[in-house]
Amino acid sequence: MRAPIAVAVFCLLVAACSASSPDSAAISSTTTSAASTVSPGIPELLRDSEIKDVAVGDRTLRLAIADSPSLRSTGLMGVTDLESLDGMLFYWRHEASEGFWMKDTLIPLDIVWFDADGSFVGRASMVPCVADPCEVYSPADGVDYRLAIEANPGDLDWVTPDTVLIYSD
Repeated sequence: MRAPIAVAVFCLLVAACSASSPDSAAISSTTTSAASTVSPGIPELLRDSEIKDVAVGDRTLRLAIADSPSLRSTGLMGVTDLESLDGMLFYWRHEASEGFWMKDTLIPLDIVWFDADGSFVGRASMVPCVADPCEVYSPADGVDYRLAIEANPGDLDWVTPDTVLIYSD
């Protein structure tokens, strides 16, 4: 009679362990899933962004890519630290001339603009906007561009009018 009792106890233990097992598995898989989406060195607000290495002159910059109207309009709003990123690349598939503003942007940024050939067309140092109307920054009146890079102040000081940006989407 002891064997059937031992089997019954064993079955109860297995059932009890199995009942708590799905919760443990769910927690483990959620944790794994969340951990796998966290990119070290990427600001939390940019973790869903495409990140690319982009050739700028003789350097390679690690940039978050803003290549749609919604991504370009949001830009680096709310970001408090670029962490391991060198900045953000704004890309248009057509010539652009609209300016940039710093509405809801929390950190000062430098910006450089490039035309469709990747040639330098301008630069500016931008400060966070604290009250409307916000200042608008653009390379120069009537100058079109296709790409722009925003980065921490001073990080793009090495970019000169001879610097060429190479980017393909």
